[in-house]
Amino acid sequence: MIVFYARVSTTEQTTAHQRTQAEQAGFKIDKIVADEGISGVSTTLAERPEGKRLFDMLREGDTLVVRWVDRLGRNYTDVVDTIREFMRRGVIIRTVINSMVFDGSTTDPMQQAVRDALISFMAATAQAQAEATKSAQRAGIDHKRRAEPNAYLGRKPSYDRATFDRIRLALDSASPPSLSVIAKGEGLSKQTVFRLKHDPQAALAALDVWGL
Repeated sequence: MIVFYARVSTTEQTTAHQRTQAEQAGFKIDKIVADEGISGVSTTLAERPEGKRLFDMLREGDTLVVRWVDRLGRNYTDVVDTIREFMRRGVIIRTVINSMVFDGSTTDPMQQAVRDALISFMAATAQAQAEATKSAQRAGIDHKRRAEPNAYLGRKPSYDRATFDRIRLALDSASPPSLSVIAKGEGLSKQTVFRLKHDPQAALAALDVWGL
């Protein structure tokens, strides 16, 4: 079975777009698993509702396809651990970008060394790019504030990115608590939780605007 996993966190990304990219690269997808409205920099794969399913779904001989290795974790360590765990289970991981293949069945020690070094390099590159993007976004926001100190950025969010991720995980769980329960637990208004539920992309955009 070939499973395509997508993580979508911004309005510029869609599951359909990522699938199209994979199919144009020659992948024949049997099943799609996607997490939407989830930030990749603060949640591990196993913490995401659909990402968690992959660990129960994939079996030896299956292939996991992702756009790039950054879909598989929030940082270098997480990505490396995730890839190695799937390889131990006999799952082959392939990327759409750069056409990388990570196969745990390799027995030649030299090939294993090259493969492991490549995994580490790709994971480190993914984290470096994520940090560079975030830094650039902050720099752009700071510049705009200095250039236009009176520019209206909208109301500052009453939640941060970690809170956003916790709420989305709760809402996407098999038995989600009520909005009132979530609001009380997070110290937010019910209206705020309602907005995070029905328009997660706008909620993430507000965090980016304020550099949170």
